[in-house]
Amino acid sequence: MKSLRFWFDVISPYAWLAFDRLPQALEGQSYLVEYRPLLLGAVLQHWGQRGPAEVAPKRDWTYRQVLWLARQQGTPLQLPAQHPFNPLALQRLALACSPPGGAPNRRVVEALFRHVWCEGGDANDPQRLAALTARLQPQRDPASAEVKEELKLSTQAAIEHGVFGVPAIELDGRLFWGLDALPMVAAALAGDPFFDQPWADAAAPRPAVTRS
Repeated sequence: MKSLRFWFDVISPYAWLAFDRLPQALEGQSYLVEYRPLLLGAVLQHWGQRGPAEVAPKRDWTYRQVLWLARQQGTPLQLPAQHPFNPLALQRLALACSPPGGAPNRRVVEALFRHVWCEGGDANDPQRLAALTARLQPQRDPASAEVKEELKLSTQAAIEHGVFGVPAIELDGRLFWGLDALPMVAAALAGDPFFDQPWADAAAPRPAVTRS
């Protein structure tokens, strides 16, 4: 049985769409999923990128596209009252729902995504956050130094594994990025010979770039 690592930040609507679609996309395959929270802002800063919501025309396109994609795949999606927002509290809550060094289960991650992308409210509204925390009953204090440090370490581990955005799925040392990579993940799980080629490996040498 293969193990997948699903890197996510609830600030991303594409991560929610990929999370919801994952069981259908990989139907019939034998696999386990480890859900790993990270801070997308720190990842983008490390690689010198800006998030889609930070570029006005791209933000407008993103909202239109994710609403269309959600309708196409049958995933509930309602834009939150504020976006972008600071996902720190929610990402810490995800880790607090697992034992030290552990990872949140699918039920917890789904509750966090639905809090942001299915209810239309302010994701950081104190009353909403308190209700979500009470419902999830975390094993640890999300505001503890231990949990804060774990989120930093998880984000750093993602960067060291080459994660540059979310959703990112790690399988057999390879990274698959984005909602549209789910069929590629399914093919890799099924043993598609494409992945036997050396140029399909993330560590393979890249062709030289020529400029005219």
